[in-house]
Amino acid sequence: MKNKKSNSLFENGMIKNSIKQSVRKLDPRTMIKNPVMFLVEICTTIMAAVTILSIASKGSAVLGHFGYNLTVFIVLLITLLFANFAEAIAEARGKAQADSLRKTREDTPARVIRGNSETIVSSALLKCGDEFICEAGELIPADGEIVEGMASVDESAITGESAPVIREAGGDRSSVTGGTRVLSDHIRVKVTTKPGESFLDKMIALVEGAARQKTPNEIALTILLAAFSLVFIIVCISLVPMAWYSGTTIGIAAMISLFVCLIPTTIGGLLSAIGIAGMDRALRANVITKSGRAVETAGDVDTLLLDKTGTITIGNRRATHFYPVEGIDVDDFARLCLLSSVSDETPEGKSIVELSHSIGISIKNTETMGAKMISFSAETRCSGIDMPDGTAIRKGAFDTMRKITEEDGGVFPQIAQETIEKITKLGGTPLVVSLNKRIAGVIELQDIIKPGIKDRFSRLRKMGVKTVMVTGDNALTAAFIAERAGVDDFIAEARPEDKMTYIRNEQQQGKLVAMMGDGTNDAPALAQANVGVAMNSGTQAAKEAGNMVDLDNDPTKLIEIVEIGKQLLMTRCTLTTFSIANDVAKYFSIVPALFMAYIPQLAALNVMRLHSADSAILSAVIFNAIIIPMLIPLALRGVKYRPLGASALLRRNLLIYGLGGMIAPFIGIKIIDMIVGLCF
Repeated sequence: MKNKKSNSLFENGMIKNSIKQSVRKLDPRTMIKNPVMFLVEICTTIMAAVTILSIASKGSAVLGHFGYNLTVFIVLLITLLFANFAEAIAEARGKAQADSLRKTREDTPARVIRGNSETIVSSALLKCGDEFICEAGELIPADGEIVEGMASVDESAITGESAPVIREAGGDRSSVTGGTRVLSDHIRVKVTTKPGESFLDKMIALVEGAARQKTPNEIALTILLAAFSLVFIIVCISLVPMAWYSGTTIGIAAMISLFVCLIPTTIGGLLSAIGIAGMDRALRANVITKSGRAVETAGDVDTLLLDKTGTITIGNRRATHFYPVEGIDVDDFARLCLLSSVSDETPEGKSIVELSHSIGISIKNTETMGAKMISFSAETRCSGIDMPDGTAIRKGAFDTMRKITEEDGGVFPQIAQETIEKITKLGGTPLVVSLNKRIAGVIELQDIIKPGIKDRFSRLRKMGVKTVMVTGDNALTAAFIAERAGVDDFIAEARPEDKMTYIRNEQQQGKLVAMMGDGTNDAPALAQANVGVAMNSGTQAAKEAGNMVDLDNDPTKLIEIVEIGKQLLMTRCTLTTFSIANDVAKYFSIVPALFMAYIPQLAALNVMRLHSADSAILSAVIFNAIIIPMLIPLALRGVKYRPLGASALLRRNLLIYGLGGMIAPFIGIKIIDMIVGLCF
């Protein structure tokens, strides 16, 4: 999907559709979902009635002038449309991506196995438990698990990555997605989803916003904003008897304008857009979230569980040093290592060949002609080569090689033992090489830590997130890698149940935990974690258990998800701060203007020296309207996140958005007043 994503916030097609949706969203049944903007709509309706009545009133003090009322009505209507536009443009960005996904989901014929025969049916008729066959060039008709065979699969329609991936029966890479294409070989797949509940169907519903539900924080903030609005209803009503007592007449337009300006219309209009945009940013990072709550929770995560292999380390151990025993030359030992690895297709074996070549050791094909290659097996735990002259070279784990040597009457060299201990302490893996059942030396294999991973963990630490490395290595090796990578803690010799236990212990302490997994054995821990990220290449069980799916199959994506979640929370908080700060400034513009003529002492509050009461009120209403579209790009892109502590972030946001939110209206309202004052 990377190739389908646009960085542009506003595209012509989106803007046109969003404008149409802005008008449709004026339906009270839709507006009532947002209490603040629903109140603004009620005020707009009242102003429409007042505008009509003022035609015949001939300048009544209560009803006001027609031209002034009409202007206030239009500005309030624009305020509503701008708020609806913010939500509509956020939804449109998701719908644009959904359209491209629909093209991927086709009604594909499926070759279903019924008994011993093969039947072609529509993919829409496939049921859970059905089995179908796919060959090279065919589209996979439905989500499922490979039960037989192995194939190269093009998943670019889903992930945006052009490189094919290998999927095979058994293990953790058996899951396939409907809409992807088989490039080679032959597979038999068992359907694991019901019609309409496939991965693509869920994905489309989510990006469209059809399945979006308000998060707990969003609901809480909505209730708080509604409570604020009710308070200001009481405040505005109480001003009426105060005005009568002081001999002031407050017009309906002025009262409605005051109310609309004091309630938090800015954040009320942008709240939904912020939530939708948060999910959109996750999607643009190629992460499918099952709910906005998952993204929000990621922002509050305290502990992060990460597998060592593939996340912290590159995943393939590489040969870094050759250590011969006494009496054997380094070049001769390197030659033995090379010969023992010529038929070893594992990444470790290839790295031994590369290391040999890097120090100038090579062999000719003729030298191994007639030789017998010994492949690695779980039973023997070693591999190697038997040369035509009877020379036997073996390479394997040190305990296996020690056993082979001692059973033949040999002695395991002390220098080899010391070298093995040294390698283990440095977090490496030793491989012992023997020549005719006598130890020749040791190969050091090291897990290569991913470049820049230590800096990323440092960023997480500044965020207040604890990182925990999970590995099957022994405690000594795990401790060394943990120190080099910069993680805070580690779980050595980890089993699936150990992850579950650790997550539960952290949660009992009131912490939120996130983890990533891809196998069926990870499913319980993914379900237990507050944020569970499953890899798209993983099993169906893992994807169902987690509340997010990473389409890129990138284990480090968990770090990015946390940052996206924190950015969502920060954006909502900063814009709320800005909105409430706005209200303070608007209070100083409207209230003094209403009473200043009859209560001269209030002139001290008229710090902006506005033109008149009418221009002050109208300027505040206009500013209240235009600030919403000005903040839409910020709501969609999100506030730039910096890895600072909570107190530092609070100070920064209060300074920028709190103080800035108070200063901006003073400047904006004054400028608008200078223009409006020419007319009123």
